[in-house]
Formats: sequence, C-alpha cells, structure tokens
Amino acid sequence: MNIGIIGCGLIGKKRALNISSEDKIFAVCDINSVSAKELGSLYNCKSLNNWKELIADKSVDIVVVSTTHNLLAEISLAAIKNGKHVLVEKPAARNADELQKVLKIYNKTKKIIVKVGFNHRFHPAMQKAKAMISSGDIGKLMFIRGRYGHGGRVGYDKEWRAVPQISGGGELLDQGMHLIDLSRWYMGDFSKSTGITKTYFWNMKVEDNAFMLLTTKNRQVAQLHVSWTEWKNTFSLEIYGKTGKIAIDGLGKSYGTEKLTYYKMSEKMGPPDTKVFEFPGEDNSWKEEWLDFKKAIKTGKEPCGNLEDACKALQIVKAIYKENRNDYR
Repeated sequence: MNIGIIGCGLIGKKRALNISSEDKIFAVCDINSVSAKELGSLYNCKSLNNWKELIADKSVDIVVVSTTHNLLAEISLAAIKNGKHVLVEKPAARNADELQKVLKIYNKTKKIIVKVGFNHRFHPAMQKAKAMISSGDIGKLMFIRGRYGHGGRVGYDKEWRAVPQISGGGELLDQGMHLIDLSRWYMGDFSKSTGITKTYFWNMKVEDNAFMLLTTKNRQVAQLHVSWTEWKNTFSLEIYGKTGKIAIDGLGKSYGTEKLTYYKMSEKMGPPDTKVFEFPGEDNSWKEEWLDFKKAIKTGKEPCGNLEDACKALQIVKAIYKENRNDYR
C-alpha cells in the first residue's frame, strides 16, 4: 500500500523506519521544506509542504499523521473524508471535544481503519503482562501504580509543547496519555477520575507534573504520576492482583533495560516466588504496532488502540484539567 507521512520530525521518521517492506512510502509532507526533502530523499519519494495536497492524492492509501497536536484532528478528519486509512499519533487531538468530531464522522464510514499511536501497548513487557492478566496469573486486579517521566532538555520550555494553543496541555497530555491508556487496557474503563496538575520547574503555561487517581466501577484504582522533572528517565508500572504482582520497569535506552518481574504469592504468604523476564535490544514496538494496523486493514476489525480508546483517555484528561481549572483551549 502507498503511504503518505505528514510531519517529518522525530516521530514521523520513526514511523517511516518501521513501515513493512510490503508497503511503499509514496510521499512525505512537512511545513519545513528542509525536513520534508531530507525524509523524501531517504525513501526516494515526493516531498510536499501542503498536507491537503497529499491527502487529495488518489495514489495514497494510508496517511500517517505525526504533526504537532493542533493539527492532528483536522488532518485525520480530512483524510477520513478522502477515504484514507489513518494512523494518527497520540493524543490524536488537543482535547476530547476535538476528537469526538473525528470519531463521529469515522463511525459513519465503511472500510476505513483509523488507529491511534499507542505504541507502548506493543512493548514486549506490556504484551506479556496483558497475556498474564488475561490468563489469571495474578488473580483479580486490585490496583495499579505507575510512574513515567523525563527531565526535558535545555530550552524545553521554549518548544511547542509549552504553548497551550498548539499542544493542548502539558505532561498529562504527553506521557500521561500512555499511562492512562495502559491502565484502561489492563483494568477496564474508569468511572471516576481526580488529579492534580502542577508546574514546578519549567517556565511554561502548561503543567510539568500530573498526579492521577482513577477508579473503576468495581473500585479498582490506578495511581499514576507523570513528570517532566524526572531527572533520571523513568518508567515503572506495577499491577497488583489478589494472587500476585507484575512489575514492569524500563523501556530501553535511557529508560533502562525493559523487564517484567512476576511475583507469585505463596499460599503460606511470606516471600513470593519471583521470575524476571528481560527484553534487551531494539525497540520493536513501532514495527509491531504497524503490523497490527495492517492486520486491522486486512480484516476490517478495530486495531489495538483506536479512536475510542483515545477519546476515553482524553475524557479523563479533560476532567482533571477542569478540576484544576486548566483551560488550554
């Protein structure tokens, strides 16, 4: 299938690198002509500056949307209306209201698949955890505790993520979306959400830290913290069941080796039986996510991580922003 990539920054390049060999990058687009030409030259394809031109091209089958947040929903909606399959990066919109408009049109279409880029679902430790939970290895889930963060870089408060009109929000909308999505994937929908957003360090109008407490209708809880002031890059997700615990640490590279530790509770209580599974090497989550997207296109079934998932995560973000009187629109 012919692929068009809109947004030739870091994420656009990652998507291009992980597209299946059976597919062809037909065109790339970026408002920065240098970025577009550089990526276009790597894949010997057309480079454009106007995304509407790419979407109008009948030769393009799939559109990958990897722009800043303010354009995600608009471009995705236009691509859907033009009959393209879409992979849009999370959060898929600046807010839930923007994405609801896209979802409404998508639900009226046929033979089109739209996937949201929740690549964390496809990390091997996350996949193994999902399988273990489904098979009952840790019993009925009780609660989840998660931490995710990085420390930014010099000038981080001058980048587009610090501009609310472009980003739609701060760290809650950034890495927070991943923790919310993973918690929903493992535990189910949350009926209640509360949280605190704070700007502790960076000179910006969006939050650099967010603390969440999410509750299901069965009173299971996810306690989550995301931070742009985590001076040592950190990913930690602990999933507690009535007969065991799963601890996931690291995502590779600066986050440390990805590993899953399984603690099986003994009938006599005391120290649990412990098994450690390590997943060194390259991050293949982007490639695995692409394969899931292509499978959905072939079968017509919804992909793992869709517009509905993004909408539900954004509703939680919306509720927490409202609670903290953060109006980033």
